[in-house]
Amino acid sequence: MNSTVHTIRGACPHDCPDTCSLVTTVDNGVALRVQGNAGHPHTDGALCTKVSRYTERTYHPERLLHPLVRTGPKGSGQFKRVGWDEALDTVAQRLKDIAARNPQAVVPYSYAGTMGLVQGEGMAARFFHRLGASFLDRTICASAGGEGLIQTLGGKVGMKVEHFAESKLILIWGSNSIGSNLHFWRLAQQAKRNGARLVCIDPRRSETAEKCHEHIALRPGTDAALALALMHQLISHDWLDHDYIAQHTLGWEALRERALQWPPERAAEVCGIPVQQITDLARDYGTTRPAAIRLNYGMQRVRGGGNAVRAVACLPALVGAWRQPAGGLLLSSSAQFPVNRVALHKPELLAGRTPRTINMSTIGNDLLNPGSAAFGPQIEALIVYNSNPVAVAPESGKVVQGFLREDLFTVVLEHFQTDTADHADVILPATTQLEHWDIHTSYGHTDVLLNRPAITPVGEARTNTDIFRALAARMGFDDPCFADDDETLCRTAFGGTVDFQTLLDQGFATLPIPEAPFANGGFPTPSGRCEFFSARLAAQGMDGLPDHLPNHELAGTSSAYPLAMISPPARNFLNSSFVNVQSLRDIEGEPLLEINADDALSRGIETGQMVRVFNDRGEYHCKVKVSPRARPGVVNGLGIWWRKLGPMGTNVNEVTSQQLTDMGRGPVFYDCLVEVASVR
Repeated sequence: MNSTVHTIRGACPHDCPDTCSLVTTVDNGVALRVQGNAGHPHTDGALCTKVSRYTERTYHPERLLHPLVRTGPKGSGQFKRVGWDEALDTVAQRLKDIAARNPQAVVPYSYAGTMGLVQGEGMAARFFHRLGASFLDRTICASAGGEGLIQTLGGKVGMKVEHFAESKLILIWGSNSIGSNLHFWRLAQQAKRNGARLVCIDPRRSETAEKCHEHIALRPGTDAALALALMHQLISHDWLDHDYIAQHTLGWEALRERALQWPPERAAEVCGIPVQQITDLARDYGTTRPAAIRLNYGMQRVRGGGNAVRAVACLPALVGAWRQPAGGLLLSSSAQFPVNRVALHKPELLAGRTPRTINMSTIGNDLLNPGSAAFGPQIEALIVYNSNPVAVAPESGKVVQGFLREDLFTVVLEHFQTDTADHADVILPATTQLEHWDIHTSYGHTDVLLNRPAITPVGEARTNTDIFRALAARMGFDDPCFADDDETLCRTAFGGTVDFQTLLDQGFATLPIPEAPFANGGFPTPSGRCEFFSARLAAQGMDGLPDHLPNHELAGTSSAYPLAMISPPARNFLNSSFVNVQSLRDIEGEPLLEINADDALSRGIETGQMVRVFNDRGEYHCKVKVSPRARPGVVNGLGIWWRKLGPMGTNVNEVTSQQLTDMGRGPVFYDCLVEVASVR
């Protein structure tokens, strides 16, 4: 082997529960390939198709390698190359001018382009705290479900993922695990080989649903009704663990009364599924041990999303599933990680100021708000990093309108010239995961992962942290914390609670978590119990018990828009990442809408036609496929394509709304009525 060839351990940065450990092979400073780390049990040497092609991303011919300043109209994508000093001076001067009037007119916009604690908000939070910029409510993916878990279990906690392999019944609820949680799917397959029954609950007949013993194709936004009917059956047949309920839950009598209002017949009508599917599932869940639920975030992107997660999260306590390691529920494990966010983000830099909060999910409306006493100042500057809001935020017609404002100053830190970057005034080239330090938690397992740079930055790309350090210096922020380098930030993230030497030596460290964390209760709620009734919700004037809340846009309530639409991710993309990797785009082909045969027939639609998907908010064009993946009355608009790569320069978010969920202030991407017509 050539002596210059070596390997570097890292972590996958993307928004996926698996958080894989990576091994990058490098020769003479060039990354040759990225593979899964065989030494990390959760990764087990395997990567998804997307990340196994990560070098195609880092060395992409369209990778941004130099700072750019806009020369043409906003949205035209016309830029000229400038030096870093000119770009940073321009940004700092504009921010100084705006901050002198009101720093809250500056808004950061970021999400999970990297899940890393350092290149995510590590230095960025310090910068915006010191500036006094508006806070961003980072709600776009998971906040309703997260809030539902907090109000029931006390936090984003659950069973250890590895124990799904020993379960005898697994409900995969609102998740296409094959596409979005591959390493969990391998555990489910192991359980299946050992005799476990797999049930998929999802409006779409996904790749995962096809490979389960049963698929329950309920209507979008009806998950709480199904969960309440399961409770009804558990109560009626006395498939309950009375001892667990008495010792480790709160609000049982009230929940019992609520559940008894949901006989299977009522739920079957709401969910659009046969009564027998409900009664059979209840029997299986009530009589099989251990029984485990893998919940995912698809089911909480509707009006009642938080309540739906609450209802499902009550089920394991009713049957005492938590008593066994292979029983219980997992939606997210992220609250298990003892991250020292105060040390990382330095909120003391606010110096007593309390900026307003802008919800990232309503950025379309908020960019068009002229400012008021209630709203605060008009947004004058937007600093976008780790996100592509023009493609991913709901009701994108309004988002684009906001980004086109001539008086809005927009800075975008990016790898590529995305839809959002096309609307920037200044584009700053950022590093990819192979080029920087970072440290990662996971929301699908309980290991901390360290990412070490495998290569030096390509072109003139700089780390997010370095860009915010340079801006801080130009703004005159001389607080010592802005001098912390990236390795120091990695060490700060967990302080002494995770051994950093272990991370350096093997790339990951496993948190010491009990095998069955809630076998004897001990939930991180105020009462220490699983809270069927949440006094905290009641104190906010909300229902303290979980309930079924019908969608904002309920199927059957609009003759103009009779079809419900969900927009799950295309298998080879991750939100809007990887859409420009040619080999992955070649697999996906083109933007696609799946429609049921009955709905297609009544509209004269055939596979391969171009269709118009529309409602009062807007429309987009895409190819259609008549497919059993779509249930009657529901169409699946696979996302999230970059707008500029779609026909007519739009994508699925043209028709989604800026309405919010019942709790957590999240978006309702899957609570959306449309009509579909062929384009003649």
